[in-house]
Amino acid sequence: MFTTRLTAGFLPLFDSALLVLAQECGFAEAEGLELQLVRETSWANIRDRAALGHFEIAQMLAPMPIAANLGLTPIATPMIAPVVLGLGNNGVTVSAAVWKSMQEQGAPGDLAAGPAGQALAKVVAATKRKLRFGVVHQTSSHNYELRYWLAASGIQPGRDIEIVVLPPPLLPDALGAVSIDGYCVGEPWNSVGVAHKSAHIVTVKASIWQSSPDKVIGMRTDWAEQHPDLVDAVVRAIYRAGLWCADPANHGQAARIMAGSAYLDQDENLVHRALSGMLDVGAGRVETVPGFFIPHASAANLPWRSHALWYYTQMVRWCDVVPSDAAAAIAQASFRPDLFRRALAPLGVSLPLTDSKVEGARAKEQAIPGSLGAIPMLPDRFFDGQIFDPTDIQTYLEQQAQLPQT
Repeated sequence: MFTTRLTAGFLPLFDSALLVLAQECGFAEAEGLELQLVRETSWANIRDRAALGHFEIAQMLAPMPIAANLGLTPIATPMIAPVVLGLGNNGVTVSAAVWKSMQEQGAPGDLAAGPAGQALAKVVAATKRKLRFGVVHQTSSHNYELRYWLAASGIQPGRDIEIVVLPPPLLPDALGAVSIDGYCVGEPWNSVGVAHKSAHIVTVKASIWQSSPDKVIGMRTDWAEQHPDLVDAVVRAIYRAGLWCADPANHGQAARIMAGSAYLDQDENLVHRALSGMLDVGAGRVETVPGFFIPHASAANLPWRSHALWYYTQMVRWCDVVPSDAAAAIAQASFRPDLFRRALAPLGVSLPLTDSKVEGARAKEQAIPGSLGAIPMLPDRFFDGQIFDPTDIQTYLEQQAQLPQT
Protein backbone atom coordinates (compact mmCIF):
# COMPACT_ATOMS: atom_id res chain seq x y z
CA MET A 1 0.00 0.00 0.00
CA PHE A 2 1.25 3.48 -0.87
CA THR A 3 1.83 5.55 2.29
CA THR A 4 1.23 9.29 2.52
CA ARG A 5 3.12 11.19 5.16
CA LEU A 6 1.24 13.93 6.99
CA THR A 7 2.74 16.35 9.50
CA ALA A 8 0.48 16.58 12.54
CA GLY A 9 0.87 19.15 15.30
CA PHE A 10 -0.17 18.44 18.89
CA LEU A 11 0.25 19.72 22.42
CA PRO A 12 1.25 17.54 25.40
CA LEU A 13 -2.27 16.95 26.67
CA PHE A 14 -4.04 13.66 27.22
CA ASP A 15 -6.68 14.48 24.66
CA SER A 16 -4.05 14.24 21.94
CA ALA A 17 -4.38 10.50 22.65
CA LEU A 18 -6.44 9.55 19.61
CA LEU A 19 -4.03 11.32 17.29
CA VAL A 20 -1.03 9.70 18.97
CA LEU A 21 -2.63 6.25 19.17
CA ALA A 22 -3.67 6.43 15.53
CA GLN A 23 0.04 6.49 14.68
CA GLU A 24 1.45 4.34 17.47
CA CYS A 25 -1.12 1.53 17.22
CA GLY A 26 -1.20 1.24 13.44
CA PHE A 27 -4.61 2.74 12.69
CA ALA A 28 -3.04 5.43 10.50
CA GLU A 29 -0.87 2.87 8.72
CA ALA A 30 -3.95 0.76 7.97
CA GLU A 31 -5.36 3.81 6.17
CA GLY A 32 -2.19 4.38 4.16
CA LEU A 33 -0.95 7.21 6.38
CA GLU A 34 2.23 7.96 8.30
CA LEU A 35 1.72 10.71 10.87
CA GLN A 36 4.79 12.76 11.68
CA LEU A 37 3.77 13.95 15.14
CA VAL A 38 5.24 17.33 16.10
CA ARG A 39 4.90 18.41 19.73
CA GLU A 40 4.31 22.14 20.07
CA THR A 41 4.58 24.44 23.08
CA SER A 42 1.44 26.59 22.80
CA TRP A 43 -1.94 26.78 21.12
CA ALA A 44 -0.87 29.98 19.40
CA ASN A 45 1.93 28.03 17.70
CA ILE A 46 -0.51 25.30 16.65
CA ARG A 47 -2.90 27.91 15.28
CA ASP A 48 -0.29 29.83 13.32
CA ARG A 49 1.70 26.85 12.00
CA ALA A 50 -1.48 25.15 10.81
CA ALA A 51 -2.57 28.37 9.08
CA LEU A 52 0.83 28.70 7.38
CA GLY A 53 0.79 25.13 6.12
CA HIS A 54 3.49 23.71 8.41
CA PHE A 55 0.94 21.10 9.54
CA GLU A 56 -1.47 19.30 7.25
CA ILE A 57 -3.56 18.39 10.32
CA ALA A 58 -3.38 19.29 13.98
CA GLN A 59 -4.94 18.70 17.35
CA MET A 60 -6.87 21.91 17.91
CA LEU A 61 -9.04 23.51 20.53
CA ALA A 62 -12.64 22.89 19.49
CA PRO A 63 -13.41 26.64 19.05
CA MET A 64 -10.18 27.28 17.11
CA PRO A 65 -11.49 26.58 13.57
CA ILE A 66 -14.56 28.67 14.41
CA ALA A 67 -12.38 31.54 15.58
CA ALA A 68 -10.26 31.31 12.42
CA ASN A 69 -13.33 31.46 10.18
CA LEU A 70 -14.80 34.39 12.11
CA GLY A 71 -11.64 36.45 11.70
CA LEU A 72 -10.41 36.17 15.30
CA THR A 73 -6.92 34.92 14.42
CA PRO A 74 -3.84 36.79 13.16
CA ILE A 75 -3.68 34.75 9.93
CA ALA A 76 -7.01 34.58 8.13
CA THR A 77 -6.91 30.97 6.91
CA PRO A 78 -10.26 29.11 6.75
CA MET A 79 -10.27 25.94 8.87
CA ILE A 80 -12.57 22.96 9.36
CA ALA A 81 -12.98 20.19 11.95
CA PRO A 82 -14.16 16.86 10.46
CA VAL A 83 -13.64 14.74 13.60
CA VAL A 84 -13.59 15.26 17.38
CA LEU A 85 -10.89 13.87 19.67
CA GLY A 86 -13.31 12.74 22.38
CA LEU A 87 -15.34 14.50 25.06
CA GLY A 88 -14.37 15.88 28.47
CA ASN A 89 -10.85 15.83 30.02
CA ASN A 90 -10.72 19.33 31.56
CA GLY A 91 -10.63 20.35 35.21
CA VAL A 92 -10.42 23.48 37.33
CA THR A 93 -7.56 23.47 39.81
CA VAL A 94 -6.74 25.98 42.56
CA SER A 95 -3.88 26.64 44.94
CA ALA A 96 -3.78 25.10 48.40
CA ALA A 97 -4.53 28.52 49.92
CA VAL A 98 -7.61 29.09 47.75
CA TRP A 99 -8.84 25.56 48.43
CA LYS A 100 -8.47 26.09 52.18
CA SER A 101 -10.61 29.22 51.89
CA MET A 102 -13.16 27.37 49.76
CA GLN A 103 -13.39 24.62 52.38
CA GLU A 104 -14.04 27.24 55.04
CA GLN A 105 -16.87 28.52 52.82
CA GLY A 106 -18.47 25.10 52.60
CA ALA A 107 -16.95 23.50 49.48
CA PRO A 108 -17.64 19.74 49.84
CA GLY A 109 -14.70 18.61 47.72
CA ASP A 110 -16.71 16.17 45.58
CA LEU A 111 -16.04 18.03 42.28
CA ALA A 112 -19.69 19.07 41.87
CA ALA A 113 -19.60 22.33 39.92
CA GLY A 114 -22.51 24.00 41.74
CA PRO A 115 -21.31 23.82 45.36
CA ALA A 116 -17.71 24.49 44.32
CA GLY A 117 -18.77 27.61 42.45
CA GLN A 118 -20.84 28.86 45.37
CA ALA A 119 -17.89 28.44 47.73
CA LEU A 120 -15.50 30.17 45.32
CA ALA A 121 -17.94 33.09 44.97
CA LYS A 122 -17.78 33.61 48.75
CA VAL A 123 -13.99 33.45 48.67
CA VAL A 124 -13.84 36.00 45.83
CA ALA A 125 -16.16 38.34 47.74
CA ALA A 126 -14.07 38.05 50.91
CA THR A 127 -10.65 38.44 49.24
CA LYS A 128 -9.26 41.97 49.05
CA ARG A 129 -7.21 41.38 45.92
CA LYS A 130 -8.58 40.10 42.60
CA LEU A 131 -7.89 36.40 42.11
CA ARG A 132 -6.21 35.39 38.87
CA PHE A 133 -7.03 32.23 36.91
CA GLY A 134 -5.19 30.83 33.92
CA VAL A 135 -6.61 29.34 30.73
CA VAL A 136 -4.77 27.94 27.73
CA HIS A 137 -6.03 30.28 25.00
CA GLN A 138 -8.49 33.13 24.54
CA THR A 139 -10.76 31.19 22.17
CA SER A 140 -10.59 27.86 24.00
CA SER A 141 -13.24 25.63 25.49
CA HIS A 142 -11.36 26.14 28.76
CA ASN A 143 -11.90 29.90 28.68
CA TYR A 144 -15.56 29.60 27.76
CA GLU A 145 -16.44 26.84 30.22
CA LEU A 146 -14.53 28.56 33.03
CA ARG A 147 -16.37 31.80 32.32
CA TYR A 148 -19.69 29.94 32.08
CA TRP A 149 -19.09 28.27 35.46
CA LEU A 150 -17.93 31.49 37.13
CA ALA A 151 -20.81 33.59 35.80
CA ALA A 152 -23.45 31.01 36.72
CA SER A 153 -21.90 30.95 40.21
CA GLY A 154 -22.28 34.73 40.59
CA ILE A 155 -18.66 35.63 39.77
CA GLN A 156 -18.17 38.15 36.98
CA PRO A 157 -15.05 37.39 34.92
CA GLY A 158 -13.08 40.54 34.36
CA ARG A 159 -14.66 42.45 37.21
CA ASP A 160 -14.38 39.93 40.05
CA ILE A 161 -11.65 37.65 38.75
CA GLU A 162 -8.83 38.07 36.24
CA ILE A 163 -8.29 35.52 33.48
CA VAL A 164 -4.88 35.22 31.80
CA VAL A 165 -3.51 32.93 29.08
CA LEU A 166 -0.61 30.49 29.52
CA PRO A 167 0.42 27.27 27.71
CA PRO A 168 -0.91 24.14 29.47
CA PRO A 169 2.44 22.78 30.79
CA LEU A 170 3.26 26.13 32.44
CA LEU A 171 0.07 26.38 34.48
CA PRO A 172 1.17 24.18 37.42
CA ASP A 173 4.47 26.08 37.68
CA ALA A 174 2.64 29.41 37.56
CA LEU A 175 0.40 28.21 40.39
CA GLY A 176 3.41 27.08 42.40
CA ALA A 177 5.06 30.46 41.87
CA VAL A 178 1.86 32.18 43.10
CA SER A 179 1.56 33.97 39.76
CA ILE A 180 -1.98 32.60 39.44
CA ASP A 181 -4.51 31.29 41.94
CA GLY A 182 -6.10 28.63 39.76
CA TYR A 183 -6.45 27.37 36.23
CA CYS A 184 -8.64 25.44 33.82
CA VAL A 185 -6.77 22.88 31.72
CA GLY A 186 -6.85 19.35 30.38
CA GLU A 187 -5.10 16.40 31.93
CA PRO A 188 -2.46 15.63 32.94
CA TRP A 189 -1.82 19.19 34.10
CA ASN A 190 -4.48 19.22 36.81
CA SER A 191 -2.98 16.04 38.26
CA VAL A 192 0.54 17.45 37.88
CA GLY A 193 -0.53 20.46 39.96
CA VAL A 194 -1.89 18.14 42.65
CA ALA A 195 1.18 15.89 42.63
CA HIS A 196 3.88 18.57 42.56
CA LYS A 197 2.39 21.94 43.60
CA SER A 198 0.01 21.00 46.48
CA ALA A 199 -2.91 22.09 44.27
CA HIS A 200 -6.53 20.94 44.52
CA ILE A 201 -8.96 20.05 41.71
CA VAL A 202 -12.28 21.70 42.57
CA THR A 203 -14.47 20.73 39.61
CA VAL A 204 -14.28 19.17 36.17
CA LYS A 205 -15.66 19.71 32.69
CA ALA A 206 -17.76 16.57 33.15
CA SER A 207 -19.66 18.41 35.89
CA ILE A 208 -19.83 21.85 34.27
CA TRP A 209 -21.16 20.43 30.98
CA GLN A 210 -21.42 16.68 30.68
CA SER A 211 -20.33 14.97 27.46
CA SER A 212 -19.02 18.17 25.92
CA PRO A 213 -16.26 18.54 23.31
CA ASP A 214 -12.81 19.96 23.88
CA LYS A 215 -10.36 19.12 21.07
CA VAL A 216 -10.76 18.36 17.37
CA ILE A 217 -8.61 17.50 14.40
CA GLY A 218 -8.39 20.74 12.49
CA MET A 219 -7.12 21.42 9.00
CA ARG A 220 -7.11 24.13 6.36
CA THR A 221 -10.27 24.17 4.29
CA ASP A 222 -8.39 24.39 0.98
CA TRP A 223 -6.20 21.40 1.88
CA ALA A 224 -9.27 19.35 2.80
CA GLU A 225 -10.95 20.22 -0.49
CA GLN A 226 -7.85 19.22 -2.45
CA HIS A 227 -7.33 15.92 -0.58
CA PRO A 228 -10.72 14.32 0.20
CA ASP A 229 -9.25 10.80 0.31
CA LEU A 230 -6.67 11.86 2.90
CA VAL A 231 -9.35 13.58 4.99
CA ASP A 232 -11.38 10.36 4.97
CA ALA A 233 -8.33 8.33 5.95
CA VAL A 234 -7.54 10.67 8.87
CA VAL A 235 -11.14 10.51 10.14
CA ARG A 236 -11.21 6.71 9.98
CA ALA A 237 -7.85 6.40 11.75
CA ILE A 238 -9.01 8.70 14.56
CA TYR A 239 -12.35 6.89 14.83
CA ARG A 240 -10.65 3.49 15.11
CA ALA A 241 -8.20 4.86 17.68
CA GLY A 242 -11.15 6.11 19.74
CA LEU A 243 -12.86 2.73 19.58
CA TRP A 244 -9.64 1.02 20.70
CA CYS A 245 -9.00 3.56 23.46
CA ALA A 246 -12.53 3.13 24.82
CA ASP A 247 -11.86 -0.54 25.68
CA PRO A 248 -10.68 -0.76 29.33
CA ALA A 249 -8.47 -3.69 28.33
CA ASN A 250 -6.33 -1.21 26.37
CA HIS A 251 -6.08 1.50 29.01
CA GLY A 252 -2.77 0.29 30.39
CA GLN A 253 -1.11 0.31 26.98
CA ALA A 254 -2.65 3.68 26.12
CA ALA A 255 -1.34 5.20 29.35
CA ARG A 256 2.15 3.78 28.72
CA ILE A 257 2.25 5.25 25.23
CA MET A 258 0.96 8.65 26.29
CA ALA A 259 3.31 8.82 29.31
CA GLY A 260 6.34 8.51 27.01
CA SER A 261 8.92 11.25 26.65
CA ALA A 262 7.77 12.11 23.11
CA TYR A 263 4.25 12.88 24.33
CA LEU A 264 3.35 13.79 27.94
CA ASP A 265 6.64 12.80 29.61
CA GLN A 266 4.86 12.08 32.89
CA ASP A 267 4.45 9.19 35.30
CA GLU A 268 2.31 6.44 33.77
CA ASN A 269 0.09 6.12 36.85
CA LEU A 270 -0.62 9.84 36.80
CA VAL A 271 -1.47 9.70 33.08
CA HIS A 272 -3.81 6.74 33.65
CA ARG A 273 -6.12 8.91 35.78
CA ALA A 274 -7.72 10.52 32.73
CA LEU A 275 -8.66 7.10 31.36
CA SER A 276 -9.99 5.68 34.62
CA GLY A 277 -11.69 8.88 35.77
CA MET A 278 -10.20 8.20 39.21
CA LEU A 279 -8.67 11.55 40.13
CA ASP A 280 -6.52 12.38 43.12
CA VAL A 281 -8.09 15.78 43.69
CA GLY A 282 -5.67 16.75 46.45
CA ALA A 283 -4.64 15.81 49.98
CA GLY A 284 -4.97 12.15 49.03
CA ARG A 285 -8.68 12.31 48.30
CA VAL A 286 -9.70 10.27 45.24
CA GLU A 287 -12.89 11.00 43.35
CA THR A 288 -14.27 8.83 40.54
CA VAL A 289 -15.71 10.88 37.69
CA PRO A 290 -17.98 8.99 35.27
CA GLY A 291 -17.40 10.28 31.75
CA PHE A 292 -14.30 12.27 32.66
CA PHE A 293 -12.80 11.45 29.25
CA ILE A 294 -14.97 9.83 26.56
CA PRO A 295 -12.94 8.72 23.52
CA HIS A 296 -15.73 7.04 21.56
CA ALA A 297 -19.10 6.52 23.30
CA SER A 298 -22.04 8.88 22.89
CA ALA A 299 -21.14 9.73 19.27
CA ALA A 300 -18.07 11.42 20.73
CA ASN A 301 -16.16 11.74 17.47
CA LEU A 302 -18.96 13.37 15.45
CA PRO A 303 -18.46 17.13 15.03
CA TRP A 304 -21.96 18.18 16.09
CA ARG A 305 -22.96 21.53 14.65
CA SER A 306 -24.86 22.29 17.85
CA HIS A 307 -21.52 22.15 19.69
CA ALA A 308 -20.05 24.64 17.23
CA LEU A 309 -23.05 26.94 17.72
CA TRP A 310 -22.78 26.77 21.51
CA TYR A 311 -19.19 27.97 21.26
CA TYR A 312 -20.41 30.74 18.97
CA THR A 313 -22.90 31.88 21.63
CA GLN A 314 -20.08 32.14 24.16
CA MET A 315 -17.97 34.13 21.72
CA VAL A 316 -20.91 36.51 21.45
CA ARG A 317 -21.50 36.55 25.20
CA TRP A 318 -17.91 37.48 25.99
CA CYS A 319 -17.69 40.07 23.21
CA ASP A 320 -15.34 38.18 20.88
CA VAL A 321 -17.90 38.29 18.04
CA VAL A 322 -20.74 40.61 17.02
CA PRO A 323 -23.86 38.45 16.64
CA SER A 324 -25.37 37.96 13.20
CA ASP A 325 -27.02 35.24 11.18
CA ALA A 326 -23.99 35.23 8.91
CA ALA A 327 -21.60 34.69 11.84
CA ALA A 328 -23.73 31.85 13.20
CA ALA A 329 -23.74 30.21 9.77
CA ILE A 330 -19.96 30.48 9.56
CA ALA A 331 -19.57 29.00 13.03
CA GLN A 332 -21.70 25.94 12.42
CA ALA A 333 -20.12 25.33 9.01
CA SER A 334 -16.70 25.08 10.70
CA PHE A 335 -17.69 21.64 12.03
CA ARG A 336 -18.09 19.14 9.19
CA PRO A 337 -20.28 16.16 10.11
CA ASP A 338 -20.80 15.58 6.39
CA LEU A 339 -17.12 14.71 5.99
CA PHE A 340 -17.26 12.50 9.08
CA ARG A 341 -20.21 10.61 7.59
CA ARG A 342 -18.50 10.30 4.21
CA ALA A 343 -15.36 8.86 5.77
CA LEU A 344 -17.17 6.30 7.90
CA ALA A 345 -19.61 5.12 5.22
CA PRO A 346 -17.35 2.15 4.27
CA LEU A 347 -17.23 0.96 7.90
CA GLY A 348 -20.96 0.36 8.17
CA VAL A 349 -21.35 1.95 11.60
CA SER A 350 -24.55 3.49 12.94
CA LEU A 351 -24.42 7.28 12.91
CA PRO A 352 -26.91 9.83 14.28
CA LEU A 353 -29.58 10.86 11.80
CA THR A 354 -29.07 14.56 12.54
CA ASP A 355 -26.04 16.87 12.63
CA SER A 356 -27.38 19.00 15.46
CA LYS A 357 -29.23 18.40 18.74
CA VAL A 358 -30.57 20.19 21.78
CA GLU A 359 -27.75 20.46 24.33
CA GLY A 360 -28.31 20.03 28.06
CA ALA A 361 -31.61 18.14 27.96
CA ARG A 362 -30.41 14.59 28.77
CA ALA A 363 -30.33 13.98 32.51
CA LYS A 364 -29.61 10.27 32.06
CA GLU A 365 -28.40 7.91 29.35
CA GLN A 366 -30.84 7.44 26.52
CA ALA A 367 -30.72 6.33 22.90
CA ILE A 368 -31.18 8.44 19.79
CA PRO A 369 -32.08 7.18 16.30
CA GLY A 370 -29.15 6.05 14.17
CA SER A 371 -28.68 5.07 10.56
CA LEU A 372 -28.24 1.40 11.50
CA GLY A 373 -29.98 1.30 14.86
CA ALA A 374 -30.29 3.20 18.11
CA ILE A 375 -27.19 4.95 19.50
CA PRO A 376 -26.77 5.17 23.29
CA MET A 377 -26.03 8.73 24.43
CA LEU A 378 -24.64 9.75 27.81
CA PRO A 379 -26.08 12.61 29.93
CA ASP A 380 -25.26 16.09 28.64
CA ARG A 381 -26.56 18.42 31.36
CA PHE A 382 -25.15 21.86 32.14
CA PHE A 383 -24.62 22.16 35.88
CA ASP A 384 -26.99 25.13 36.14
CA GLY A 385 -29.82 23.39 34.27
CA GLN A 386 -29.69 25.62 31.19
CA ILE A 387 -30.69 24.15 27.82
CA PHE A 388 -29.30 25.24 24.47
CA ASP A 389 -31.59 24.84 21.47
CA PRO A 390 -29.50 25.50 18.34
CA THR A 391 -32.65 26.36 16.39
CA ASP A 392 -33.34 29.31 18.71
CA ILE A 393 -30.00 30.99 19.23
CA GLN A 394 -31.48 34.44 19.81
CA THR A 395 -33.50 33.33 22.83
CA TYR A 396 -30.43 31.64 24.31
CA LEU A 397 -28.31 34.75 23.76
CA GLU A 398 -30.96 36.85 25.48
CA GLN A 399 -30.98 34.45 28.44
CA GLN A 400 -27.18 34.60 28.62
CA ALA A 401 -27.30 38.39 28.57
CA GLN A 402 -29.48 38.32 31.70
CA LEU A 403 -26.85 36.28 33.57
CA PRO A 404 -23.80 37.87 35.22
CA GLN A 405 -21.02 38.74 32.79
CA THR A 406 -18.29 41.29 32.25
